[in-house]
Amino acid sequence: MSTIQNTIEVILKQGMLPLYFNADENKSISVLKALYKVGIRAIEYTNRGPEAVSNFKKLIEIRNTEMPDMLLGIGTIKNVAQAETYYNAGADFFISPGFVPEVAHFLIAKNLLYAPGCMTPTEIIAAENAGVKFIKLFPGNILGPDFMTAIKDIFPSLIFMPTGGVDTTIESISGWFNAGVSAVGMGSKLISKKLMDYEAYDTIEKETKRVLDLIETVKTNIS
Repeated sequence: MSTIQNTIEVILKQGMLPLYFNADENKSISVLKALYKVGIRAIEYTNRGPEAVSNFKKLIEIRNTEMPDMLLGIGTIKNVAQAETYYNAGADFFISPGFVPEVAHFLIAKNLLYAPGCMTPTEIIAAENAGVKFIKLFPGNILGPDFMTAIKDIFPSLIFMPTGGVDTTIESISGWFNAGVSAVGMGSKLISKKLMDYEAYDTIEKETKRVLDLIETVKTNIS
């Protein structure tokens, strides 16, 4: 099991968090392997369908035998029952579309990263007061980089990552990083349903590598 600090370090090092779900177990495994191959060491598998739990357990199994340094997180956690299910399945970190105080309490006590989705200063303050260190700005396409610019000075000790609406372009990525985020969540813009349907894992590899390189360039220019 990973710790809060270790998980944060891994996500910040790669500067992005790829997230996806596929009902097909084999496609889920193939995407995981493609991401690992190009240097991804933390991913979010989303709890989006009835197959999610069994697929996630299989991913954990593959990870344990083939990629021990990969952190596997679970997304779309909306209550403690779901958090407990995935905790028992071996999830390294947990992400929600909104802030759930009970989930924060359950996970922080276990030194596991909990990143809630927030879209108002009130929600961010509530999460910070509950001990949360890492905030998912969601939905990113509604909030935009200007929102991050406006609030960053109020929350100097928090780490922010937008999810939703982050494009795989230099303009979009640099806009967010320049506004003050430390990583970007990348879902369907990177790992689209179409690419998974066509089993275009080589394209997923190339695109992920390209985005990782873009992020590295953006981060270097900022520092």
